[in-house]
Order: sequence, then structure tokens, then C-alpha cells
Amino acid sequence: MKTESIKQPDDKAPTYSVAERQTITAWAVSALIVSYFPGEPAPAEDRVKYRFINGFVDVGDLPCRKAFWSTMVGRALIPDTSWPTESLYLPGSNRRVEFTGFWHVPTHVRRWLKGTFRTEAPRTLNLALKTCGGVRIWVNGQEAARFEPFKRNVESATEIMLPLAAGDNEILVHTEDLAERDTTWFFELEMLDKEPLSVLLPVALDQDEVRELEALSRGVRPARDVFVNQPLEIVFDTAPGRDLPVELKVVGHGHERPVLAHSKLTLHAHQGGLLIAEDVCGIADGYHGIHMTIGSGPGSVTRVIDAAFMSSISPLPAESSLAARKWQALEYSARFGANRVGRLIAMMETGHHDQESFDRIIDATLASIDAREDCSDFIMVPLLWLLGAYADRMPDAVVARIRHSVRSYRYWVDEPGNDAMWFWSENHVLCFHTSQLLAGLLLPDEVFSASGRTGRQQAELGRERLGRWFDSVEAHGLAEWNSAAYYPIDFIGLLALERWAEAAMSARARAQIDLIFRMIALHTLAGVPAGSQGRAYDKELRAGPLTELAPFAQVAFGTGWLNNGVAALTMFCAGGYEPPADLAELASLSRGRSVEARYSQGLESGKLVLFKNEAAQLSTVVDHKTGQKGHQQHVIDIRLAGHPMARLWVNHPGEDDPWGNQRPSYWAGNGILPRVAQHRDVALLIEDTSDARHAWTHAYIGRDGLDDLIIEDKWLIARSGRGFSALWASNGLELITDGPTAGREARSHGELCGWAGIVGCGNGDAFKTFIERLRRTTISFDPGLRRLSLTPPGGPAICLSYADGLSIGGEARPFTHEQPQPILTHDSAASGAGTDGPFYS
Repeated sequence: MKTESIKQPDDKAPTYSVAERQTITAWAVSALIVSYFPGEPAPAEDRVKYRFINGFVDVGDLPCRKAFWSTMVGRALIPDTSWPTESLYLPGSNRRVEFTGFWHVPTHVRRWLKGTFRTEAPRTLNLALKTCGGVRIWVNGQEAARFEPFKRNVESATEIMLPLAAGDNEILVHTEDLAERDTTWFFELEMLDKEPLSVLLPVALDQDEVRELEALSRGVRPARDVFVNQPLEIVFDTAPGRDLPVELKVVGHGHERPVLAHSKLTLHAHQGGLLIAEDVCGIADGYHGIHMTIGSGPGSVTRVIDAAFMSSISPLPAESSLAARKWQALEYSARFGANRVGRLIAMMETGHHDQESFDRIIDATLASIDAREDCSDFIMVPLLWLLGAYADRMPDAVVARIRHSVRSYRYWVDEPGNDAMWFWSENHVLCFHTSQLLAGLLLPDEVFSASGRTGRQQAELGRERLGRWFDSVEAHGLAEWNSAAYYPIDFIGLLALERWAEAAMSARARAQIDLIFRMIALHTLAGVPAGSQGRAYDKELRAGPLTELAPFAQVAFGTGWLNNGVAALTMFCAGGYEPPADLAELASLSRGRSVEARYSQGLESGKLVLFKNEAAQLSTVVDHKTGQKGHQQHVIDIRLAGHPMARLWVNHPGEDDPWGNQRPSYWAGNGILPRVAQHRDVALLIEDTSDARHAWTHAYIGRDGLDDLIIEDKWLIARSGRGFSALWASNGLELITDGPTAGREARSHGELCGWAGIVGCGNGDAFKTFIERLRRTTISFDPGLRRLSLTPPGGPAICLSYADGLSIGGEARPFTHEQPQPILTHDSAASGAGTDGPFYS
């Protein structure tokens, strides 16, 4: 029996008082314990109806979860207190004790935690327990609570009672879950009693030392939005009172999670809260995770933040022709691309020889495919391109290994499997069906082991299923509109079909690629694709030109940056597809021109409005699921041209932690979706978060990219180069000056709030005029009527009613452009452009 006494805290032990409605988040934590847990192979129910939405999709229980429920729920579990403390979990911005992560195969994940609850007299402690996963709690060696719902990524709640004796009570917690790809794994213990509880940490640190670690981990942030050939600088709100070791790893966000830098440093006592990692410089361009351990051994805390790294803030010198830009990108990708199969396509096209990298990428690619890792469909498609285009230039043994992996793969849910691959979203459906079709075309007479079908039969099924996918997206558009994360994944399937499929299917793919490039062109400013998005992540929103999508804009339109993204870019560059010739002028408007576009994307009708001029861009999704819980929808976006990181947006946070990765997160998506409307260069939002825990909304400020930032009264005014923007909040704006969002967050408190977003452009005198027009603007919000009204100088009243929508000059202006193809509803360069705005540009 693995039990020994938990270290009893002394009078100097770190102590926290937890009051009613607060949560218990001070624990000593074990190392992560993982084991592969696949269950028995079986087909899954095909619930794909080709009607794609964003958010939770009920796909039934996979074999791994069925096995988990049958063997793990209620099993005998011996309490273990012999484990060494790996780190401390300390109170911070998160109410939960959270271990959310991503596992590519079915994995049983678990941890032990321990602490001490102190009470002067015996009492029954009443707690609200919430979890994704399962939790067991022992008090003084006796199991006192067990809650094991094990619902995948769905929070479950109950109330528990813990019997506490007078004095110190040893508390042991076991938390676990079955990880199937993206896994929300946490527990939350909320105090229900009015009488406070004293919580002590059983560690060899005193109160001051632990509070110091707590403050350091809570307030840590990168010193700037982007490091341009500069060493990484980490800022802490406070300086420690003692020298502390800090170990940090820079880890890429890509599928392979490469460690790009590893440094061991010392945060010196009493010398300010700045840590400079001189040896973390010149690493691969990208928006990367910074994994930190502060302190050592049991007296340490871990924290993960993010930072952007660029080798140059200036765009690449422009190549005049598309062919030249494609070749430039292939040469770059062959040398600097991520270690994915797309890099091998670039190496084959350019003749760049790097046998070590070639072998490493092949090994990793086939290992992922053979293990049926989640997202392996994203690398199967370019692997089939590699096989189809370059088999005669690869060693026979490599070709044989590839063919074996292709024959052994699971191409759809009707084929038996016990993996955690995600088949059901818009982008995965496309890539699985494309893989099935191309594998069948390349190996028509071979038998595929998972299905028992021949290649010809696989190709026929893939063709039929792709037809249903195209029927859906051609009718409704893409649910994941403008997504910097998922447009490149769509390109994986579509570019492969355009190159390798039969003529009819190739033509459908080409038309969809044309449409996506048109949407990218409209939402690209100064080489950076931006705009509202159907699905957004922090790692794209704060990455500027470092997203996987950005190089497509550079190659297609002639302005921008390359980076190591090769998931689909090299297929674009190695293939014969060319975007429509008129798109370059939409991506980079001539001086003095402004345009507005309207169209709709997705089954749930993402009604999109885009206004841009030469140096500023305003993008929204209007009337989208107003008042409902959000997922990853990015509803308003402002981009300014003076700097690649000059970006602002407004959202309602979906979680507590600014560095969290829930869906929705602190910055990406919305806890509650607002009412939104836009007309030309003015956007209006009404936020009603009365049913949410966060009774405030906020604006993100890409501070490093701004030349001017003015906050006065209820206005936030920004300039970057020749681009201007303004945000107005009815409840005023509080610029956050410390913590992880210092200088980059402006909050507006109150559950009912009206916001306005405005853009303009020009020189210094034009900026002064822009500010003067803002000061002369009449703007008001009636929270009782939930009605927001803005009247520009000399213009009509632009009103948004939460109940009735947009009106201008008293006339209703419903959104009437439900077609997937963008239509220019304003173009200042067109004859008869009219006087119906813009009002500030």
C-alpha cells in the first residue's frame, strides 16, 4: 500500500484563507501520469450530415471512452501519498485547478494533489465540485468524495461534504480523465460555507516564499508583442527577495511541438522584475510558447505564456511575378520550413538536399499516420502528393514504407479503429475524404487493410463523400470563415484535389480556392490577413504575419512575409493553380480608395461585413447567435497598416486566465456573443453578459504596433502609420497597467455595455481631423432599451437596437447579402459611389 504521512505543516507553512464562493487552488502537485488507453477497435456511427457548425458536436462515444467507463469508473484505487511534489499549484487568475492539454492518441491522464485543511473545531465542509474528468478526495486517509462523470470536455457539477476534524486534516485529491485530442481537464472546489477555511501547503517553504512564487507566476508576461532579432525578455510585476532559478523552453505551436530553445537562468533578487534570456535569440520566426519553471524542485511553479519572434519587421522584397514568388517560397520552405511533409515537397521541387531532415520527417510522418494520431489526416494528403509526384526520385524502401502506411490507414468512421482522430469538423471531413480519394487513385488495385476495400472502391467512396462536402460549402459557405488556423487546412484538401482529382472534382476545388483567396484578399492589409473569424485562437490572433495563412497572402498578392508554415503552402507553390488576377488590388488598395464587402458564410449564417481603406481595416460578423454562449467566433477586428502587429478587437472573455486555451478563451472567442452591426467604417456592439460570471468586456491592444495611443473619457484612439482607429465604450475604459495584460488590455466594467469601433486613414493632419470628428460625434447608450446610437458630424444617426437591429437615419437596415460570394457594396473608385458613408475615412 503506497501510503505515508503527508508532511504536516508547521506554524510558518503557507496559509490561505478561502471565503464563501471562492475556490481552493493551493495544492502540491504530482508529476503527470499517462498511459495509452485505446479500447477495442470498432467502427463508429457516421453522424456527419455535412451541415457544419462551430462548437460542440455530439459524435457518440469512441471505443476508448466505452472501455474507460467500463473499467475505470468505480474501480478500486489505493490512495498514494509517496510521490514527490513536482510543483505547486498556487492561486492566480484561474478559479480552477486545470491541466488542459492536447493528446493525439487516447491517453489516460491523471495527477495526485495534496494539501492541508485546518479548522479550530470539527466541521462538515460543504463544497461545490465541478470537473471535466473524474475526482476522488480522501480526508485523513479515508475516501470522502467520489465524482466520476467522465464526459468529454463537458463540465459536470455536484455538491460534496467533507468531514473535518479539529486541527490539521490531510487532504489527498486524485484527478483523471481520458484525453481524446483537445482535452479540457480540471476540477473546481468552491466554498459554500460562510465560515472561511484555512488551507495550508505541505511544503518546505515559508509564507513569504510561496506568496513570492504566486506573484511571479501570476504577473509574468513578455516584454513586448514581438521580438525582432532581439533576445527574449520576460517581465514580472515584482522582483523576488531571493535569487530564483528559472528554466524556460521555447516550444513551437505546430503539430510536432518542437523545442526551439532551452535556457536556464537566474532571476536575481531586488533587481527589478526583468529576466533577459540572451541565448534565446534568432530562433525560427513564429508565435511560440514559453514554458517556464520558476524555482526548483517542490518549491517551484510552472507557467506557460506566448511570444512572437521575427527576423525582420519589414516585408520581403517584392517579386514581380507569381511564379517567382512561388519559387521564392519553395526555396525558403526547403531550408526553413517546419519538419512536416510539406517541407519535403519543397525540397523535391528545388533540389535542396538534406538527407538527415528528409529521413527525420519521413519517420515522424509515418509514425503519426501509423499510430492514427489526431490530425494525421492533415499530413496524409501532402504525403500522397509526395508519393504521386516524386516516387521515382525517392528510395524504393521509402516508397514501400509510404505505400504500406497508406494501405493501413483508417480513412473514415465506418472502418474499425480505436483512435482519437476527429472526423467531424468541416476541415477534417475534407482532408479525410481527399485522402481516401487520392489513396485509391494512386493504389487502385491494392487492398486497404482497415476497410478491406480495394483502392478503386476507396476512391469511389471518397468521390461520393467529397461531392456531399462540396454541395454543403457551395450552398452555405465555410463555417470556419476567415480562420487563420483553418483556411490553410482547407487548402490542404482543396489544392490536392485541384492537382490530382478528375476534371469535374478539380474544377469544384478550383472554384472554392478562388473564393477563399477572394476572402483573404479582402481581409488582408499590408500583407497581414486579419478580420473576423469563425474559429480563432490566441496563437493566430496575436501572431500578425506569423500565422500559417500569412505566406499565402505574400505569394498570391506580392506583399508580406514567409514563415515556417508548410502544411499547404508548398502544394500551392508546387502546383499550377493561380488566384484570380483582380485580387492583388483588393489586397492592397490604392491611396484614396475604400471598399465595403458583404456576404455570408456557414450554415449558421456568419453575416460578414468588411470595410477597408489604404491603411485601416474594420471587419465584423453581424447578428450572429446574439446572446448565446460563444465558441471561437471572433466578432470584431481592427487592423492598421503601420506595423504587422497593429491590431485591436473587443470580446467577452470566456475564461479567467489570459494565457489559457479554452474555447472560448480570454481573448479568442466570446463567453456571450454580442449584438453587432456595421455600416462602412463604423461598427456598433451591444454586450449583454448578465448571465455570465464575467460582468465586463474588454479590448485587446496590439501596443507594439501603435505610434499613438490616446485614452480619454470613454474613447481609445490609436494610430499606426497612416491607419487610425477608435473604440468607444459606454461604461468607460480602464487601461490595465500590471499583470499579464499590462498595457494591452482596456476593460469596460458592467454587464450591459455599448461599444463602437471606427477606422480612418491619412497623414498627421488627417489624424488630428479624425480626433476632432470623434470629439464632435454624438454617441449614447440606453441600457434599459439596450439601444446604442452614434451620429457622426454632419451624418445621420446610426442606431443599433439589441432587439430590432440596425437603422440609419431612422430607416431599418437589415443584412440582405446572404450569398457566399462577396459583393462590394461600396467602392469609392466606382462611378456613382454615393454619399452613404464612409464617415471618418
